Amino acid sequence: MGMPRAFVVMALLCLSSVSALAEAGSAPGTVPGAVPGTVGARTLTVASSPRGVDLAVTLWYPAAPGGTPVNLGESRVFQGTPAAQDAPPVEGRFPLILLSHGSGSTVQGMAWIASALAEAGFVVAGPNHPGTTSRDSTPQDTPKLWERADDLSMVLSRLTEDPVWSTVIDGTRVGVLGFSLGGAAALDLVGGRPSREAYARYCETYPMMTDCRWFVGGVAFVKGEQVTVPPFDLRSLDKVRFEGDHRDPRVGAAVLVDPAMAPAFDPESLRAIPVPLAFVNLGAPGTVPVAVAAGHLTRLALRARLTHVAGAVHYSFLPECRNGARAFLREVGETTPLCEDGGTRSRATLHAELAETIVAAFKEMFAGAW
Repeated sequence: MGMPRAFVVMALLCLSSVSALAEAGSAPGTVPGAVPGTVGARTLTVASSPRGVDLAVTLWYPAAPGGTPVNLGESRVFQGTPAAQDAPPVEGRFPLILLSHGSGSTVQGMAWIASALAEAGFVVAGPNHPGTTSRDSTPQDTPKLWERADDLSMVLSRLTEDPVWSTVIDGTRVGVLGFSLGGAAALDLVGGRPSREAYARYCETYPMMTDCRWFVGGVAFVKGEQVTVPPFDLRSLDKVRFEGDHRDPRVGAAVLVDPAMAPAFDPESLRAIPVPLAFVNLGAPGTVPVAVAAGHLTRLALRARLTHVAGAVHYSFLPECRNGARAFLREVGETTPLCEDGGTRSRATLHAELAETIVAAFKEMFAGAW
């Protein structure tokens, strides 16, 4: 699902995605040679010839001593996650997880789950997707899953060909993790193909769904500025590209959290996906919005499981909120419940369950247990 008003706030929230830490700490590391409680982070650019721009990519990895303490994803509203910027990676080869953020967010906003994966022995890499990231989001760019899938493939190619990272990454164990619109992109990357007509009919049937309201809301964000745009007609999408096969055969596992466009994916394409899929819905059965409900996707795919996280809502996958965040959101007129989790469980508790679920799923899938 998209976040129409939240795009305004996210433009403010992500201005300081990295800041120095007075003191750092997190859960103990589990990788031999890594500093307990330390995850390395590094930024790089990846040229995208189809887009004609460079992608800003963040990596998380098991780290040896060194680096500069930073707090990734910290903002006026959200807490950051500690990391050691430019710390040397631990010796060894580790599975790679490609990371795709939600609409209107940033990959740094997923630092909490990226760090959990790095502590568990994975390298994680994700780009900020142009046209659907903080301060740079438009309705016409939002449904272009093929661009996001290409971004992820470009990152994978760059890392596996890089003289340094190719010695750290195990190219035979590559997975993808996506949240919301990132979940749809991840499904596209492993062979799921959306139908333009099905997506248009979904919005006609459920016009109050958040993504559908975003398409017709007349607002976009370009270079940090809010601009007025005409309503976007989903049937004007490039049908060939939208419904094309964008599977990257190098990707062998996928975790899809509240995947957007869930009603739009072609059943036959789902039946043909050869890799294991772990779907995660935020909320108990019967409470998940139709836009992201993954029950039918799980039943159609050959090798898929679905986990529900009780007490969670769609925005529970965002970082933990800082003290005073709710008051700030009220002050700026934000009505999207970015800091609410729909129950009695704290976001920290929900994140701990999600991290355990996602780490276990990737380990099982790479071990051939599915």
